[in-house]
Amino acid sequence: MSPFAPETQMDHAHARSDAADFEASRRVLWGLAYRMLGSRADAEDAVQETWLRWQAADRGAVDSARAWLVTACTRLCIDQLRSARHRRETYVGPWLPEPLVTDTAPSAAEELERSETLTTAFLLLLEKLTPVERAAYLLQHVFGLEHAAVATALDRSDAATRQLVSRARRKLEGSGLAAEPVPQPRHQAMLTAFHDALRSGDLAQLTALLARDAQLYSDGGGKARAAMNVIEGSERVAQFLHGIWRKFGREFTYLPRWINGQQGYVVMDGDQLMGTIGIAVGAEGITGVFWTRNPDKLGSVSLPGQGGA
Repeated sequence: MSPFAPETQMDHAHARSDAADFEASRRVLWGLAYRMLGSRADAEDAVQETWLRWQAADRGAVDSARAWLVTACTRLCIDQLRSARHRRETYVGPWLPEPLVTDTAPSAAEELERSETLTTAFLLLLEKLTPVERAAYLLQHVFGLEHAAVATALDRSDAATRQLVSRARRKLEGSGLAAEPVPQPRHQAMLTAFHDALRSGDLAQLTALLARDAQLYSDGGGKARAAMNVIEGSERVAQFLHGIWRKFGREFTYLPRWINGQQGYVVMDGDQLMGTIGIAVGAEGITGVFWTRNPDKLGSVSLPGQGGA
């Protein structure tokens, strides 16, 4: 037997342990990275880079694998957001996060998580925050880290971290998209009524479904036809949608899908993918309409014949 065999076996055991620690945290890391970055590909890159850094880490200096991994992933996401700031500022038209589209409803555990912290409306709210504010808010209010752990992850003092979280909370309050998501049955009823009003061309019904301060985000990214600005107000939103659907949408078909944990539609024109459309619903009606058309954000959408329903 080689004199190096015991060492090799020990190395393999350590490697398996390292991989197990990482896999146990993978879902948390991906969820954090996606919420920070709003992009599936960027989130996957951040998680992969976290794994590479974990492989090179000094295990003797690690008290908690989960804390180390969350800290590393958080800092990578902050750096990436800072470097992406110019791209966001020069983005053509309104920006929407890449939609997470699934054919089936989330599980009971996922539904609670997604209904509150993974919706398109919530991710848009996070855009109001600086990268560090976003990280502080997510780590404490979404992932439930103790305050000291958040301070460590951000390499800030306790006092500075408390200020970050407080400032983030104030920025998020008062937004038209800030209301808590309604129960799924009401969301489904409003979505069905919205769909029916679009297809029938009933402008009055469409207007009545929208909250007075409703907003429409139409994301084409300069690569597909879309509104160049956020459209605000029930009448303006309804008139815009009515005009588009009257001119182009009579032949559209709607495939029911779950978009970021809420019911929505994949919109097709024949066999051509036109985008995804979803809504946010509040006490007074539909508060947000999210129409994602940028083809760069639709690559993961499953279509009929490609594993879709």
